[in-house]
Amino acid sequence: MFELVLRAPEALVEAASDALADELGALSVSVEDADAGADDEQPLFGEPGLPAPRPGWRQSTLSALFADEAAATDAAAQLLAQGWAAGLQLQAVRPVPDQDWVRITQAQFTPVAVAPGFWIVPSWHEPPADAQKAIRLDPGLAFGTGTHPTTHLCLAWIAAQAAAWAAAPPTVLDYGCGSGILAIAAALHGAAAVTAVDIDPAAVQATRANAAANGVTVAAGLPKDAAGRHDVVLANILATPLKLLAPVLAERLAPGGHLVLAGILERQADELRAAYAPWLALQVQAQREGWILMAGRRHEEEERGLRGPLP
Repeated sequence: MFELVLRAPEALVEAASDALADELGALSVSVEDADAGADDEQPLFGEPGLPAPRPGWRQSTLSALFADEAAATDAAAQLLAQGWAAGLQLQAVRPVPDQDWVRITQAQFTPVAVAPGFWIVPSWHEPPADAQKAIRLDPGLAFGTGTHPTTHLCLAWIAAQAAAWAAAPPTVLDYGCGSGILAIAAALHGAAAVTAVDIDPAAVQATRANAAANGVTVAAGLPKDAAGRHDVVLANILATPLKLLAPVLAERLAPGGHLVLAGILERQADELRAAYAPWLALQVQAQREGWILMAGRRHEEEERGLRGPLP
């Protein structure tokens, strides 16, 4: 395997990356700040979940992998011959030492502690000695491996309900389930029945496979399959879809049930409170790295005004 390394100004990064990946046969393309660590480094800062203030660094290093030296050299020649590519600079065409890429990739994903005794553990690791509950979950097509702050907030909330759920096991709906990690956690912590839905069929498939791998029962399907009302409704998405989904999620919540929302930035709390005010009062329950978890409980009297029984 050979690596083609180029230096590109900000204006050419996207075009050069697309050309390498889509037209010139690169196996992969990575982009890094060419000035990282230098005196004139200009980091890009932005809020979690929002685009960076600029599309790229002033100067970037593009690294493209090719199967052999001839392919890398030919790609460099074709790219640099383009009229629009005058600002690109060839840095190197060099061999990449053979490595165990699977092992290197797996090394990036280690067990994640959620709460005392509760861990998320990739299949290639043994559970830690103090793991009383462990979700076996590998990175895949669907979102949710326990490392993102929003997922961690939801998992910690579920873990905190273990004693209450042991006394009165709830029915749980995971709306926007991704990998199914929240649904699996709910099942492991004593939920009586768990439903998980997502608009992405790949997420539904991943949830079914992950639930089976963890030995729990989760009814996974599309949003239309989320029939009836549930004692707990979990939704770890983003603020804008959560606002739009307010009537849907509220109608799926049983009287006295708990609604738990994540994927929300601290500055968006008031927007979510306003969106759900007709049904319940949301409060910030926890925060992590700029993200918050909001929860509220629907009371019996707030059932008035619904449009009759749900299917």
